[in-house]
Amino acid sequence: MSGAGARRAGPGLKLASALVFGFLYFPLLVIVLYAFTTQSSAFTFPPPGFTTRWFSVAFGDEDMWRAVRLSLLVAALSTGVSIVLGGLLAGAVYRARFVGRDAVAFIVVLPIALPGIVTGIALRSTLSLAGVGFGFWTIVIGHVTFCIVIVYNNVVARLRRLSPNIVEASADLGASGWQTFRYVLLPNLATAVLAGAILSFALSFDEIIVTTFTAGQQQTLPIYIFSILFRPRAKPVTNVVALLAVAITFLPIMLAQVLTRERVGETAGR
Repeated sequence: MSGAGARRAGPGLKLASALVFGFLYFPLLVIVLYAFTTQSSAFTFPPPGFTTRWFSVAFGDEDMWRAVRLSLLVAALSTGVSIVLGGLLAGAVYRARFVGRDAVAFIVVLPIALPGIVTGIALRSTLSLAGVGFGFWTIVIGHVTFCIVIVYNNVVARLRRLSPNIVEASADLGASGWQTFRYVLLPNLATAVLAGAILSFALSFDEIIVTTFTAGQQQTLPIYIFSILFRPRAKPVTNVVALLAVAITFLPIMLAQVLTRERVGETAGR
């Protein structure tokens, strides 16, 4: 709304919003604050001093960088597989008419609705029965189960907003199936696929519950953070590594939000 129809938020709504944002982001501010503290074994307020030496300690830890590389590789591969499978599932559910279509749509989104521990136990039991050794590829399999949902939801939502006549119009103009996909569907779906891919990457990078059940001896960054969390003199290092994880995931999520908002604005302006 704009002009005379616009209304300013009242003081009660402003206070409620401030409390919600404080509840959500104050813990992150604590992490930032205590990543620079000189105290290594306990939290005291206010922090007794300011130092950046914990960044040197954390960034000099090869185990940490190995965990970062593993998390990035798993997230990238899981996202790539999810783009293909999630996009194909979205196209099939939206375009095709077959018995059990609604059941398929429900099954696709079920993994992200289930508690992570349930998914993790199910995957571990299945992989153990199949005699599969736990390691890099089992982590990827576990992450793909929920990353597919993100891509699928983004793509199928975009397909539902598109005019169903554009494919028929393209065929009437003599375009082949590949040409219709390349020049008509893909440009309209590109930002939805990209936003889904970015969110999938961020979700995979941060995932710990399913990873714990499927990683074996592998250590992703979230598992690494958890492993040093209870070391008495490693609390500032834990905060530094947590800041690194936040930085890696914050930018992709922000980019996905911008892409989604811009595309919605373009659609509304037509």
